[in-house]
Amino acid sequence: MGCVFSLPEDRRDAAERAPAARETSFIEKMKKTGKNIIVFYGSQTGTGEEFANRLSKDAQRYGMKGMAADPEEYEMAELARLSQIENSLAIFCMATYGEGDPTDNAQDFYDWLQEIDDEDLSGLNYTVFALGNKTYEHYNAMGKYVDKRLEELGAKRIFDLGLGDDDGNLEEDFVSWREQFWPSVCEHFGVEASGDDSSIRQYELKEHTDLNMNKVYSGEMGRLKSFEVQKPPYDSKNPFLAPVTVNRKLNKAGDRHLMHVELDITGSKIRYDSGDHVAVFPTNDSAMVNKLGQILGVDLDVVISLNNLDEESNKKHPFPCPTTYRTALTHYLDISQPPRTNVLYELAQYASDPKDQENMRRMSSSSPEGKALYHSWVQGACRNILAILEDMPSLRPPVDHLCELLPRLQARYYSIASSSKVHPDRISICAVVVEYETPTGRTNKGVATNWLKNKLVTDNGHKSTVPMFIRKSQFRLPFKTTNPVIMIGPGTGIAPFMGFIQERGWLKEQGKEVGETLLYFGCRYKNEDYIYQEELEEAEKKGVLTQLNIAFSRDQEQKVYVQHLLKNSKEHLWKLIHSDNAHIYVCGDAKNMAKDVQTALQDIAEELGGMTRTQATDYVKKLMTKGRYSQDVWT
Repeated sequence: MGCVFSLPEDRRDAAERAPAARETSFIEKMKKTGKNIIVFYGSQTGTGEEFANRLSKDAQRYGMKGMAADPEEYEMAELARLSQIENSLAIFCMATYGEGDPTDNAQDFYDWLQEIDDEDLSGLNYTVFALGNKTYEHYNAMGKYVDKRLEELGAKRIFDLGLGDDDGNLEEDFVSWREQFWPSVCEHFGVEASGDDSSIRQYELKEHTDLNMNKVYSGEMGRLKSFEVQKPPYDSKNPFLAPVTVNRKLNKAGDRHLMHVELDITGSKIRYDSGDHVAVFPTNDSAMVNKLGQILGVDLDVVISLNNLDEESNKKHPFPCPTTYRTALTHYLDISQPPRTNVLYELAQYASDPKDQENMRRMSSSSPEGKALYHSWVQGACRNILAILEDMPSLRPPVDHLCELLPRLQARYYSIASSSKVHPDRISICAVVVEYETPTGRTNKGVATNWLKNKLVTDNGHKSTVPMFIRKSQFRLPFKTTNPVIMIGPGTGIAPFMGFIQERGWLKEQGKEVGETLLYFGCRYKNEDYIYQEELEEAEKKGVLTQLNIAFSRDQEQKVYVQHLLKNSKEHLWKLIHSDNAHIYVCGDAKNMAKDVQTALQDIAEELGGMTRTQATDYVKKLMTKGRYSQDVWT
């Protein structure tokens, strides 16, 4: 198994998090602060924002001045006025989320681009770097759309669209693009490309010696003391602390740990629908945090603030301040994923051994040797920042600079495994604990799943709680209850279908006429990881599930997967899809399973619908655009 990179921050209402006086004109802000480059980001998991910050920092190295900006915080119609600023340029780092959608913070910008026709952006110089994943159907849809739409509106593309692929090597794609981008910008503006290589600090350290501890953040995301005095509405800036009421192991045997966790949302006013996602904010392993403190020789309980040196910036601190190093490294910073090349580049100066310094700089360059070294020594070896410090004894950076450079620890999203019709005050999560051995012989543990596994119902007499909020999804049961439903979800991909099955059962109890409900589930062995066996067999007995089809992939010599089961009942499936308006749902692994299922359905359409391959492919695509083929998949 390769390194597990952290996944998916969520929509935050601009009004909710912005004081009334905040400047919504980026033009005025740029004029006031002498900036000529603005880098907008559409970011769901923080990477787009991270890349935008790196580009705005780069501008300084080339004698220009840049600022990173969240499009949700500014009036984007002002793009037409950017030409008022000499040598100005707008860069867009745009991630694609879900099924080709904009990220939450770029939704309003996307809507604006779609609605305007009379806007003349002819004075606007721009370029786009897109962040996506080739595994998904709509690869980099958002970045491609912004690039095309700005050109249609008359703007001038001054450098080619960059396509970053997280299924390959997103960091490498970005570094290669950026390496060619800056010389081209310098040439365009007739600026000397003198790239200043020194490290540029964005924040300055302030240590607090006599601060009242009531003024110190201890893990809250937004409002100070929001975990002590909880007030709805709950969202990514104000998560609800939900008590854990159930935490049980689902599999009977085997070396994995599959778990079912239930969160109590009584009294929170939180509403959810089957198919929605629950986002949780995990914390890092305290042993790792302590080890970092030890290696760097730091008192982790010192109270500090990191204050932005650019006083005009909307982002005053890299994470909530004042706080302690311990809180920052536990709640706010990602210490588990292999650091990106810019972190190595900035930290290189602190290596006392010139060879270490040289290697770190080489790994952050775009030379083939540098890329290969970074790929093998950092990514391939799954070295996180702690492993790098352990294996490079001469590297001992100041902890405040390290905290400035590490990315934010992100919320993790899980498909909800319950129905609010049956359990309005309860949210279920189904997940597999991530733990694997790295090539250097270390054990890497998934941050969120190991944290969840240890959330016992009562811990030393205290109730365990999980900071959470809901993210709405398009993964919905059909409005007409008589429509047949075909659910395909191996492993923990069964999660949303547990909610769907509960809901179809509830509808039946209400006396509603409910269409056929088919489940295709897959696991390794019947006696090991057939999760929710009792619930599924009970649903079949009651007629809620009209068909329960299970692929035990390793119980026989030939491996059997869900896509094979689809072929076995192809005539019935084709009738449901082609004649009875069935809705198809796929949940789980995007890389192989979701593609194989799509191919199997295309094969069925080709064979039983008498279509050519192209017609069959188009037929399945049409089901998707009509909302009759929905996917909730991840890599």
